[in-house]
This record gives sequence, C-alpha cells and structure tokens, in this order.
Amino acid sequence: MNIMMLVAKLTQFKTHAKHSEIKNGKIKLPIVNITGILLIIFTLFTSEGIAQKTDNRKNWIIVIDPGHGGRDPGATGSFSYEKYIVLAVSLKTGELIERNINNVKVIYTRKSDVFMELADRADLANKNKADLFISIHANWHRFSSTYGAETYIMGHHKDQQNLEVAMKENEVILLEKDYSTRYEGFDPKSPESYIIFTLMQSAFFEQSTDLASKIQSQFRKQIKRYDRGVKQAGFWVLYMTTMPSVLTELGFISNPSEEKYLNSKQGQDDLAMAIYNACRDYIEEVDKKSGISAVRLENKQDSIKPGQDTHVNANQIFFTVQIASTVRKIDLKPQNFKNIKDINELHTGNRYRYTTGKFTDYDEALSYRKKIEDLYPDAFVIAVKENKILPLHEAIKETRKK
Repeated sequence: MNIMMLVAKLTQFKTHAKHSEIKNGKIKLPIVNITGILLIIFTLFTSEGIAQKTDNRKNWIIVIDPGHGGRDPGATGSFSYEKYIVLAVSLKTGELIERNINNVKVIYTRKSDVFMELADRADLANKNKADLFISIHANWHRFSSTYGAETYIMGHHKDQQNLEVAMKENEVILLEKDYSTRYEGFDPKSPESYIIFTLMQSAFFEQSTDLASKIQSQFRKQIKRYDRGVKQAGFWVLYMTTMPSVLTELGFISNPSEEKYLNSKQGQDDLAMAIYNACRDYIEEVDKKSGISAVRLENKQDSIKPGQDTHVNANQIFFTVQIASTVRKIDLKPQNFKNIKDINELHTGNRYRYTTGKFTDYDEALSYRKKIEDLYPDAFVIAVKENKILPLHEAIKETRKK
C-alpha cells in the first residue's frame, strides 16, 4: 500500500465520521473504521518496510558467462551460431535465479552480442568477489551423430576428447590483441601448454564438482537430456577464477536434432530451468552446512592441532584453508568449528569466511587441508594478503618466484 492509498482510506474514514452518532456532545466513531486505520498504518510502516528490506538482501553473487559473442560466433551449426543460443539460455537462467532466490545477485559477463576477452570474463568475477562462476556453451563435434550435455570443471584433461573441447573453447584467445603476452605465452593449440593446469586441480575442486554434478543431474532427470557426465579439462576462463567455477556444454550444435532443440524456446527454457535448479540446490546445501557448522561434535574430546605457525608478516602472501562461509558471524571458539583451534575470520563483502592455518607455501596448505578433510570435506585453499583474497594462481606464481 502506498501513500496515495493511505490518503484515500483516510478520506473515506472522514466521510464515515460525518454520519457517526453524536451523544453528549461527543462523536461516537464506528470501531471498524478506527481498526481499519490502525491496520493501514501498521501495514504501511511494518509489512512493506520489512518486505523491502528482505527483497534487497544480496548475500550470494553468481556470475553467468555466455560464451563467445561479437566477432567470435563460437561453434557453427547448419543454421545457427553458438553465441546466440548461450546468450538466450544465460539470460533466462539469470532471470529465474533472481526472481526465485531472494539472497542472490546475478552478474553477466555480457548481455548482448558483444566480444569480451577471455581474461576479462574471469576478472569480472574476481573483482565482484563472486561466489559462483558459470560459463555456458554449446558443443561441436566432427561426427554429427554425437549428442548430449556435459559439464566441465578446471583440471587436467584425462582423454583426448576433453582436451579437444578445451582447445576449441580456448581458441578465442587468438582473436585478442597481444594474447601471447597477456596469457603468459599460453598457446591454445599446443597440448604442451595445458600442463600448467595440473597445478590448480585441487583448488575449489569439491565445490566445482558438486555444482557440476547437480547441473548434470538436472539435465538427466528433469529434462531427459543424455548425460555425458562431469569432466575435467584446462579451460583458461576457469583457471583464472577464484571461486567454484564450471563450464557447461548444453548440447551439440553439430547434431541436427540437438541444434533444433537448442534454438527452440522450449529447449532454452528447459536448459535454463535445469541450471537454475542446480544453483538453487547448491546454495541451499552450502547455507545449510554453514548454519550447522556451530554444532558441537560429541565424539571429539581433543582439539585439532593448529596449522603450522609460519610467523606470517601482515603484508606477506599466505595460504590458508577456508572451512566455512556464512552471512552470520560465528564466535571463534573451537567447539563452533569441530574443535579446530586456530580459526581466523575474514570479512569480505557481506560474508564471513572462516579459515584455519597460515602457510607461506601452497603445498603445505594443501597438506593441511588433507588433514582436516574428514571434518570439512568441502574445505579449500585460498590465498590472502592484507586481509584480501588474491587469485590463487597469481599467489602461487608470486610465492614460487622467491
């Protein structure tokens, strides 16, 4: 109810008052009108105010990346281009997420047919401190009979076909100016260049795998697409991000049947709904885990020993293991974190991140993560300097120079 409606109701109340009974020089007002006015005022200043605050909360940030665009058409079918298909599905996905989940803000790497460099897509996610990065693509194969949907996480390819998919998606780099310098000599057409991705295989591995699995499950169960599984490969755009990230291939534009489906309204609606459902389930699961992280474990009497004390200077890069992330502040007591002693709080954006251990060496941080894996299977290593999270690949590179 807005102010104009309130004025109208007050005017109506005034009209009714003229016809009220007068006794002993006093107006006897109808009770129903007084009650109505109180309800109007209460609704205006409480219900709407609370609802507005709830609607404006944005605790999660998801970056949706429609692949290719502009002078980069992506894969080409018999009558369509990948860049248009993935843009349509991306916009539909983002709309579903923002319309149905109160605490999520969606950011797009592009909302129209424009070219965007590969590194800039990841930079956008990193600068906005995104919680999830989802890159949406359509696949191509030299055999037109190949079909189905698959979702990739960052890692080293395990077979030739995965490598070929990554090489094809990474070829967009060749359209950029001075790509050799910007991508540190990386050649998307050289298999040897992909060795660098083995270093990053464990970063956000569990979270990315979980989201990718949920997407594939939705493709398979809800919209009956052929499930080609969750796979690993060296995609540069995933390598550069500092959050759980996936690249999903909606289907094969080179397959006549799938090309028609990918270009149909029904197909695009189905695919967007599947990705939305996966994001919703992932967010609910993570928020639930964060909420129960303060539950005490009765069978743990002794506290976990702290991570190695490396006497890290305030302005020095260090690696630490993130075990929880929540919008609610948690007391730094061992019993609130499954009896781990050295808990640190990192406040970024509107979330509290809780970490354990401080290491100047990335491999030592990975080793410590393994020690607490039974307690926190979704824990992962992050890099920090001066209370700010750094891109992990940059931190590893910088510390290994010294």
